[in-house]
Amino acid sequence: MSQDAGVAGSSDDHNASSEEKDCPSPNLDTSGDSKSGEDSSSESGSESDNEEAKPEKTNGELGESSAEEASAQVEEWEDKELPTQHFNSESNKIQSHCEHCNAENKHNELVTPRLLSRGQFLLKVDGEGTYQCTETGLIFEVNRKVDIKYCVLSWSKYSDLIVKPWAVGGPLFDVKCDPLCLTSIQFPHSLCLGHRDASMTFKVFHVKSTGASLEYTVDHSATHVKWRVSSLSPVGPVIQSEETVFHHGAVILYKAIDHNPSLSFRVYVATNNESFIKDISKSVKHSSKKFMKIDKPPVCQKLLQNGKKYRLISEPEAEITPEEIEFVDGSLLKLKSYIEVYLEQPVEFKLLLVEMDSEEIVWKAKLRECDWVQQNRNQNISKSSTSDNRRRKRSSSLPDEMVYDKRMKQIDSSDGVKTKTLLTDTQLFNLAEKLGKEWLKIAIANLKLNISEIDAIREKEDNVTISKFKMLKKWQEKEQSNATAQNLCNCLKNVDSVEVQDVLRGFLQET
Repeated sequence: MSQDAGVAGSSDDHNASSEEKDCPSPNLDTSGDSKSGEDSSSESGSESDNEEAKPEKTNGELGESSAEEASAQVEEWEDKELPTQHFNSESNKIQSHCEHCNAENKHNELVTPRLLSRGQFLLKVDGEGTYQCTETGLIFEVNRKVDIKYCVLSWSKYSDLIVKPWAVGGPLFDVKCDPLCLTSIQFPHSLCLGHRDASMTFKVFHVKSTGASLEYTVDHSATHVKWRVSSLSPVGPVIQSEETVFHHGAVILYKAIDHNPSLSFRVYVATNNESFIKDISKSVKHSSKKFMKIDKPPVCQKLLQNGKKYRLISEPEAEITPEEIEFVDGSLLKLKSYIEVYLEQPVEFKLLLVEMDSEEIVWKAKLRECDWVQQNRNQNISKSSTSDNRRRKRSSSLPDEMVYDKRMKQIDSSDGVKTKTLLTDTQLFNLAEKLGKEWLKIAIANLKLNISEIDAIREKEDNVTISKFKMLKKWQEKEQSNATAQNLCNCLKNVDSVEVQDVLRGFLQET
């Protein structure tokens, strides 16, 4: 295994101190469990299947932890249930398309959990059986009726505890239920084993009251790692391998939201690991810029390898920084690396991720205007509706005299004109889509643009809608502070188009 996979990143969320208890390290006896890989080569003794697995001190020792710190790192459970439609926005699962990993016959009963607040799930099972969560891939073996709560955690909080030769093997979970009802858990892993798993060892990283430890697995398959439940607290699979590790990869896209006509994207190359993907989502959410997720097939068609170099290519050419990356599983890193893609003009383009050694295409996608314009529009409509509802609620609760006074305060007493709100690029693009063949006449007769300006736009742009948008932007540049919705409505009041007039009225309502 590439040793880079086991490099732990620094974390602001975890600081081990000298006052914390050392992780206990007696030999772990697993005579009652079967082991994956070569786990059984050096241990001896006896242990009942029903006894709690004891922590192990590995040849790469675990770091230090305490029960108080572990419990503090897991947020309090909240039982507030969210609507079903929140699944798409909150869940980070990405299904693998690997032929090898999808070849297994699975006979588990598929169940869909309820989504609670803070990305937590609640699964209610009616009796004994083996159940697979459709949202996370977790497989629970239970011996009676039970309610199970669980959520995905970040590995970066425990980065100090995962040291070489061990590396992250899949998502980290916190599971809560009556442990007597739960016989085993099978964790999804993010590796492609193929026929290369002979020298690979799986263990389960377990944070419990006595500290962090590694526990033996019962078995592993092409998709899951099975673990006999000892106690319930943060748990997830880790690996040790003497050979190259092959990861299922995912490429995730976010577009910066601003008022510039240019396009700016963040491209994340990640392991297909829910913990990693959730970290990316949080990182984008807490960025100083606003971003929207671009919905493109994320799964890489070729496996990723630690230490391999990959290049992102744009057609037509864009500014890409950095142009190439060396892939390292960043599950333990607090800061997630990404590639920035910048285009001066909002045009359709293709992105390709290429493995530099073989020059094979690992992932590709075509991005069209509708991928970001339509989502921008939906976000604006949603925000506008929310704002309108709030305004109506506030207004309806005020006496008529106060409502009148409030409206009067919106009038600028210096010139009698309503406070100016400049039009956004999204609004101008929406209008551009509604302008018909007469747009050239409108540009000259209504917006007072020169024919030379129109010709310059048409020479540089083949897409008619983009040309219309640039025409409106040219008007906006000339008008500067007067490029308001009211001014544009006055300029286009004689345009004989119901759709255009409807859009203009919408602009006035949004101001």
